[in-house]
Amino acid sequence: MNGKTALVLGATGGIGGAVARALLRDGWQVRALTRNPPPEAEGDLKDITWIAGDAMRPGDVMAAAAGADILFHGVNPPGYRNWRGLAIPMLRHSIAAATASGARLIYPGSVYPYGPDAWLLCAEDAPQNPRTRKGRIRVEMEAMLDAGTARGLRFVTLRAGDFFGPQAPSSWVTKLMMADGKPLRAVTTPEVPGVRHAWAYLPDMAETVRRLAEREDELPAAVRFHFGGHVLTGRAMAEAVRRADGNARLPIREFNWLPVYLGAPFVTFLREVIEMRYLWREDIRLDNSRLVAFLGAEPHTPLDVAVAETLRGVREKTERVTAAAARASSSTGNGAVEATGATHGRGRGLQPVRTGL
Repeated sequence: MNGKTALVLGATGGIGGAVARALLRDGWQVRALTRNPPPEAEGDLKDITWIAGDAMRPGDVMAAAAGADILFHGVNPPGYRNWRGLAIPMLRHSIAAATASGARLIYPGSVYPYGPDAWLLCAEDAPQNPRTRKGRIRVEMEAMLDAGTARGLRFVTLRAGDFFGPQAPSSWVTKLMMADGKPLRAVTTPEVPGVRHAWAYLPDMAETVRRLAEREDELPAAVRFHFGGHVLTGRAMAEAVRRADGNARLPIREFNWLPVYLGAPFVTFLREVIEMRYLWREDIRLDNSRLVAFLGAEPHTPLDVAVAETLRGVREKTERVTAAAARASSSTGNGAVEATGATHGRGRGLQPVRTGL
């Protein structure tokens, strides 16, 4: 143990879970606030101190943050739902708790705040003039962090591109390209030939958070860093998924946007996906030179290793879900049940995905 304590909000999700794992490996005491604490956590999360509470209740966050050295704000409304009504209050509560406890708040940012005047290569001081509603909400949230410094808040923003990794359940890679761990008949991708896209492998990003947390006392009260990650051109991610699958003849298919547009008048989530489609059409990269200057290097797992680990993790999770469903079916005697998890649905249409945070 290194004697330091972290409160992680969102530890049951992708980036929050990855950060919790990285901190635990380094000897941090990790607390996690969640509405439904697991009765008995297993594996690499077994040493977390789980606290029952809700990030939407300020008193819960305040109590959980008492005595913490850092507060990692890894919560985000799922499926793009009700950002203004959920994301802003949750961040407000984290700001208040971090300020009261003296903890350094670490906030994972996205590329949403940037518009055409900041592309192609975005530095930390690039203008924030987004052209989407979610981008404007993100700008508002980052302004909340800046305003908090007047009341004693210390924060780090670590901005990254699209998440992927073994525990990134809502990513485009997991949901679409890897078909939620089901056997692949093709790799379907929204990638556009000739366009570069920034990807963030969650274990690398989490290790970056850990290194920043270790040296947070060397940082100014307010600082932003950009995580470069993997910048891939065209269908390079889909090709990496095909290599990980081991089937060189697996076809790569363009994602069909037509059903998304047809369903958008009736489904809020599909309208939100359409609003963010520009992220696949535009070359938007993050300049990580400030991060490299401070850390010396950015943690970087080779692409094929990262994608292979992601596919392995996704398939192992699917196998666990299948086995659990089979056990439940045999114990109740109700016959076979669909063993794909609550969010898989039928077929391989678009499921809720998240671009960064």
